[in-house]
Amino acid sequence: MFIDSHCHLDRISLDAYDGNFAKMLDAAKAREISKMLCVCIELDDFEPMYEKIAEYEHIYSSVGIHPCHVTERAESVKTLLEFANRPRIIALGETGLDYHYKDDNKAVQQESFANHLEASSESGLPVIVHTRNAREDTLGVIREAGDESVGGVLHCFTENWEMAKAALDLNYMISFSGIITFKNAAELREVVQKVPLDRILIETDSPYLAPIPYRGKQNEPKY
Repeated sequence: MFIDSHCHLDRISLDAYDGNFAKMLDAAKAREISKMLCVCIELDDFEPMYEKIAEYEHIYSSVGIHPCHVTERAESVKTLLEFANRPRIIALGETGLDYHYKDDNKAVQQESFANHLEASSESGLPVIVHTRNAREDTLGVIREAGDESVGGVLHCFTENWEMAKAALDLNYMISFSGIITFKNAAELREVVQKVPLDRILIETDSPYLAPIPYRGKQNEPKY
């Protein structure tokens, strides 16, 4: 049995299932996906997402703001904790830093990230971290504001071994997506081989990043 440790179930088109959410989940179950973590990226979308999955005991959720959705003001630790105080909320995030798509608000992204890390420490819930083109700052914020006793995960990992090793030393897991099946991902596959098996998570990041041989299609947990 497998756990999809990072997916966005509320963003998957259900056209192939006649609009039936349960059928999509059944397709995943048929491929031995026993549990899923549905990851929040915007607080405005949290309530409808949470309601969508509430009746399914094998689906868990996180709460957080993706760095690409951080606006001019970082959400407070208090607000994050209020959202996190729900049944089956098991993580903060996804949060982190993304200087690839947004590099004009680095300070606010860093503040948002630090607030998620503080909420993680106070709640005891691990943090889900997105990082792109922000390697040193990501590790720097984790070292400054993170709680090593709680830790977290670098999700959809595409960085080098040096960053993976630094994260492992900070009590982080490393999560790999379908990217490791891509032809141009040879260097990333070398990183996979170096990460201890008990520190690896797997994810689809549905509906994004479908693996070979489904690349180009909508991704979903059954893949």
